Parts: sequence; C-alpha cells; structure tokens
Amino acid sequence: MANMTERHDNPGPRRDSGIDMVRRTWCPLALSRALHRSVLRRCAALHSAAGIRPVVWRETAEIILLGIWRALLGLLLCAILPAHGAPFERGLLWRVDRQGASPSYVFGTLHSTDARAVVLPPAVARAFHRSRVFATEVYLSDADEADFFDAMQFDDGTLLAPLLGEEWFERLKRTLGADAPADEILARTKPWAALLRVATPRTPTGTTLDRELLVMARTRHMSVIGLEALVEQVAAFDAIPLDTQLAILRHALDHRDALQAQVEPTIRAWLERDLTGLARVNRAIERGDPELARHYAVLTRHVVDGRTALMAYRLYLPLKRGGVFVAVGALHLVGAQGLLGLLEQQGYRITRIY
Repeated sequence: MANMTERHDNPGPRRDSGIDMVRRTWCPLALSRALHRSVLRRCAALHSAAGIRPVVWRETAEIILLGIWRALLGLLLCAILPAHGAPFERGLLWRVDRQGASPSYVFGTLHSTDARAVVLPPAVARAFHRSRVFATEVYLSDADEADFFDAMQFDDGTLLAPLLGEEWFERLKRTLGADAPADEILARTKPWAALLRVATPRTPTGTTLDRELLVMARTRHMSVIGLEALVEQVAAFDAIPLDTQLAILRHALDHRDALQAQVEPTIRAWLERDLTGLARVNRAIERGDPELARHYAVLTRHVVDGRTALMAYRLYLPLKRGGVFVAVGALHLVGAQGLLGLLEQQGYRITRIY
C-alpha cells in the first residue's frame, strides 16, 4: 500500500467554517428543543406518579444510540457519495496541527459491534495515548434515557397510522413482529423513530469501538467531552421534514433485506480506510428514483451535515489547547464540508496518519 501519510496545508486566508451557520440555525433549534424536553421530563414525572405513563423499553440510552447510528449508517450510505477526488476520501486517523498547540487527532469510527470494527489499530492506539482529552459524539447523562423515549413519540395527539397510511402501518407492525413496542406506544411513534426500529435489532449485542475508547479514556482519567447533547441529536431528527421521514420509512419497509446486505461491504470499506467507498456502498438502492434521492439528500443534510458543523463548532476551543483525541463516525470526515474540511478552513494543518 502506498504511504498513508499525507498533508493538507491551508496557506490561504481563513474561509467560512460553517460556524456562522450553526449559530444562526442549529443552536436556536437545539435551545428550543432543550426547553421542550425539560417540560416533557416534568410531565413524564407527573404521569409516572399518577400511574398512567406507558411502559417503555428498558435499554440504556447508550444502547439505543448505538442502534440509531447502526441503522442510519445503512440508510445514509444510499445518500452520501462525494465526488471522486474529494478531500479526505481515504484514511481513518488524521493529525490536526496548529502553531502553539499540541497535536490533536481525529479518528473515524464505524458504529458497529462487528469484532473486526472494534479492534484498535496500533497507530490509533499510539495517538490516543498521546492525548489528554477524549472527544466523542455524545456523552450521556443519567436523564437522557427518559428524554429520548419521550422524544420518540408525538405529544400533541398526532398518530402514526393516518400519516403513514393504514396498510403501511399494519405492514410496520408485521415487520417489527415481537420487537414491536406496545400498541399505544407504536401508535404515537414518530416516523423517524419507527424507521430506527425497522432498521435496527431491538437489542444490539456487543460493544463498539466508540464505547471501548470511552472506557479507555475513563480508565486513563482523561477529560471527556461530548460534541453534542442527546437533545441536539433528537432535534436533528425532528427537523427532518415529515414527508421525507415517511418516504424513507416506506422505502426501508420495502427494502429491509437490501439495507441489511450493506453491512458486510460497509465493514470491508472501513477496514480498507476507504471513506468514499463507505459512501458508495449499495448506491444502486435509490438509483433511478430522483424523488427518493431527494429525500435521502434531505436526510443527509440534517443528520450528517448539520451535526458535522456542530461538532466543528464544539471543537473550536478544545483544539486551540491541543492534545485532543476526537472519535466520530467516519462518514463525518469525508469531503470539503466534512469535519476535517471544516477544521482545515479554520486554519489547521491536517495530516493523514493511518
């Protein structure tokens, strides 16, 4: 294999890094959602005290988030296809340098419990042990589980069946089978939450590399920071237009086997450090359907692009101090508007290590 060390220098003037976009749109949205979830939490406590709160699954929020990103990975691979020659299209570990600060590192993980995707490559382990701070996508609090389950359901009387169509709703129930929640919960489930249930096993088993890195960081007494709050991830889902949520849910019900077939090629592309290959896996699923392609592009804009800009914003101060090891899903790295591109626009020198 050719030498995997590659430098991306930024000699030109500083350009828009996407931070202004975050300030104008994402942060107010997240703030309003945070306020809304605070109210929901109080209401949930009252319902529980009165004995009328529905029984919900008891998985931890961390297991649920694992399911989310495993599910969305397969769906988003249908939508993200950077142009050939796009920046940062190959490589999983990158050094981030700026004069006057210790080096930091950005590592692209795969949100998978497959044993091959949980092994930490030696080059990555060395970078991790040189760092003082660990930055991960989300760092959960004890209250997040209840908030997430509340957020998965409509709270204004809206029901899923009339939105999706009665025949599609019955098909959803058959598809979920024994993994379906109680009828009263499924009836109020938002389309994006139903989509996650369709695309994900109810109880994912095993661990992920993200989780292993977090355990290692705690063992080494590293400072740990989350690049987004759970409420902000929920805000990303809620902001997806309803017609897009419904279209992709119907598509997932129609192509569940094809989506599951993406798993092995996805793992192989990650092991080969081929970010563009990750995005190219099973592109044919939505090929020839411009309307479906439009919906997947909308999904990508909300769930990948907006969140990537938020991550770059949250890393601004930690990276100025240096010594940070950043672990995020590999799809956040590729392209000029990926995390590495946004950091380069802020004036950092990006060097591929592995």
